[in-house]
Amino acid sequence: MTGLRNITLVLLAALSLSGCCGRKAQDRAFEKAFVTLTDTVPDAILEIRYFGTYNFVGTRIDGYFEPTALLTREAAAALRDVSDELMPLGYRLKIYDAYRPQRAVDHFVRWAADVPDTMMKRYFYPDLDKGVLFEQDYIMAKSGHTRGSTVDLTLFDMNTEKELDMGGTFDWFGIESHPDYMDITPQQYSNRMLLREAMLRHGFKPLESEWWHFTLADEPFPDTYFDYPVKQLH
Repeated sequence: MTGLRNITLVLLAALSLSGCCGRKAQDRAFEKAFVTLTDTVPDAILEIRYFGTYNFVGTRIDGYFEPTALLTREAAAALRDVSDELMPLGYRLKIYDAYRPQRAVDHFVRWAADVPDTMMKRYFYPDLDKGVLFEQDYIMAKSGHTRGSTVDLTLFDMNTEKELDMGGTFDWFGIESHPDYMDITPQQYSNRMLLREAMLRHGFKPLESEWWHFTLADEPFPDTYFDYPVKQLH
């Protein structure tokens, strides 16, 4: 863990710099502190929704340069442990989103403020007036994803070659997305708990409003919001 702490200190020092040279130093430090997730968890399946158009905005989101997933080294290592536990049971991790740059969050905020734009309403928030998304905290100016140790995911059943039925879909705006929502079948609830308990055992904490959302409890950058684009790290 000493090496990871040293990388964290280097990145925090780089963040204190300013100007062109400071930006380059920040980018180099980010690239040392973060990993391309599939380099650490090679069995993970990626369906990066914000790189495509099937998401609640309906367009590619700012800052998603490639359909890949980045995480801090610490979060990726913990997620590998989750994968190692679940793979022998016949499940792979399917990733919808991981690190999210601040420019993407800013894109969400602009979209939410444009109340008439409801192109994707029937797919993600049919029972909500778009005007309440801010006040009900579905859209916020800051996201834990931007700190680099949060991941949105589900489980893929290798026997059926389908996602496990979680009784709800990723990014659904509504009470049905709460992990403890009970108006689903016992099997759907059991599937949610299978994912949740494995994540908790390996150091992640859940979000009370989204069954797919987990943050590393001991995240290395609890107060830092990054804006490095989502692209392969080499």
